[in-house]
Amino acid sequence: MTRVFIDGAAGTTGLEIRERLAGRDDLSVIVLSDADRKDAAARRGALNEADAVILCLPDDAAREAVSLIENPDVRVIDASTAHRTTDGWAYGFAEIEPERRTELSGARRISNPGCYPTGFLALVRPLVRAGLIPGDWPFTVNATSGYSGGGKSMIAAFEDAGAPDATDTAFRIYALGLGHKHVAEMQVQGGLAHPPLFMPAVARTYRGMLVEVPLQLRAMANAPSAAALRDALAEAYAGSRLVSVHRGDDPSLLMLERTAGTDRLELFVFANEAAGQVRLVAALDNLGKGAGGAAVQNLNLAVGLDEYAGLRL
Repeated sequence: MTRVFIDGAAGTTGLEIRERLAGRDDLSVIVLSDADRKDAAARRGALNEADAVILCLPDDAAREAVSLIENPDVRVIDASTAHRTTDGWAYGFAEIEPERRTELSGARRISNPGCYPTGFLALVRPLVRAGLIPGDWPFTVNATSGYSGGGKSMIAAFEDAGAPDATDTAFRIYALGLGHKHVAEMQVQGGLAHPPLFMPAVARTYRGMLVEVPLQLRAMANAPSAAALRDALAEAYAGSRLVSVHRGDDPSLLMLERTAGTDRLELFVFANEAAGQVRLVAALDNLGKGAGGAAVQNLNLAVGLDEYAGLRL
């Protein structure tokens, strides 16, 4: 029986993970009382007694938690941004590279991908790897998430009229300083020469996410066709139970909530062949494949259980 401790289980991502682990007979969850969660000795004990720890904490707190783990057998899955480009940490996106699943199986330190980078990398990394799109291309990323992606404070802002930063807006853009913490992750894990121009937004819906990468194919030296991009993506994710590739035959609309409540990741290639233009789009749940679902998948791989156990397919 695998013992799991979720440090930060009361947060949005932690609750999602607990729901996915509930009722499983192949593991047990170490649960601390409210008082023990605030007790340093009790928390340290749980971090070192578990077979696997999932960190659902702010970056600095996640680094501190790792420093408290003295048991060399404890496996750590970190859902924060703290270790996504850190040497010695496996990047927890099993489908993104041919060898990645093997690397994650049995890994002792795994960094869970960010929600936005998951969509971006799923679209771009296979195409760069195949040489269809140059790694030094000036990528632009347009993305919109449900407000749960901002955690408890943003949820309160959208749901509680009495919150300090309460808002009744339907849509807002942010990261206007062009220095969002996901950018480095996108560049490093994508194998890119330059940081992409990242343009995130949040909409008045609880969960769901669309990540879009528009491309002017005619401006590329090799001028790849939309069909070639689509075929490369389909080949990269052939046989995956979570990632699927669609032709984009219905260009009328694509809903933000398309994959909400699931751990799926759906990829689309919308094209105007005559103009040499495509819109690559990823649809995922920011709390699913973008957070809690990915953490459970990585947990399963790290401890040798069924990779898809507990996931919402």
